[in-house]
Amino acid sequence: MEETRQNRLTGIVLMILGVACLSVNDALAKALTASYSPVQVLFLRNMIALPFAVALAWRMGGAGALRSRRPVAHLARGVLWLGAAVLFFTSIMHLQLAEATALIFVAPLFITALSAAFLAEQVGWRRWAAVLAGFAGVLIVIRPGGASFQAVSLLPVATAFVYALLMLSARWLDPRESVWTLLLWLTGAGALLSALAAPFVWREVQADHLWLFVAISIAGTAGMTMMTQAFRFAPAALVAPLDYTALVWATALGWLVWNEIPDTATFVGAAIIIASGVVVILREYAAKE
Repeated sequence: MEETRQNRLTGIVLMILGVACLSVNDALAKALTASYSPVQVLFLRNMIALPFAVALAWRMGGAGALRSRRPVAHLARGVLWLGAAVLFFTSIMHLQLAEATALIFVAPLFITALSAAFLAEQVGWRRWAAVLAGFAGVLIVIRPGGASFQAVSLLPVATAFVYALLMLSARWLDPRESVWTLLLWLTGAGALLSALAAPFVWREVQADHLWLFVAISIAGTAGMTMMTQAFRFAPAALVAPLDYTALVWATALGWLVWNEIPDTATFVGAAIIIASGVVVILREYAAKE
């Protein structure tokens, strides 16, 4: 009993720290995209992170974790991952970090809707109500037709949609492959694909920016690793909703670094999106038990 309680606590702490690291990753991306293309930022981040991903996969899964039975599926998922990252990094060039973060929280709602539409999964009325409420929250945040509306606000929503496709594409993968193999190949595919586009947008890297690229690579890899480990220690229904703590970190970082203060509508819409997402997540895991 004590061990179970300790494992759950470990999972909670790892998830919160992992989300914090990914929020730092996003803040560093916002700083770097002021000087470089999102594609170049992603290329350098992935190239620096790749040796860490190889070492981590080797350490946690042995030599077998470096190989994949379906490399083409990983490459296709790399396209989705890179597309989502480019969309999000482009959005935070123009939006407040908290606003962009709040809008990508609709990803679980897209996953539910897409699962029902294309995978014939049964979705009860409670989850459909949560999905509709979540999209109402999106409208509150972006305020289409209002004086403050920016078309760029649609980019985080597009990010969430592509990310949902990425999550659903996990069905293409061999279930025998470990999470470390998935992490390694996603990083490798991202590095390869961004390398193809990077020469067209390349700008010489300033010496005082090198530490930022190293930091974003470490933060991103550490965040994904800790979040992955969190699911190994605690039930998914317990740790998955903690992903929404990203809004706290994004708000704090945006205020500290750029003096960004989200308006009331953003907080109201974010609260609705988060509540809807938590309902969807909890109902999803309840249905599986």
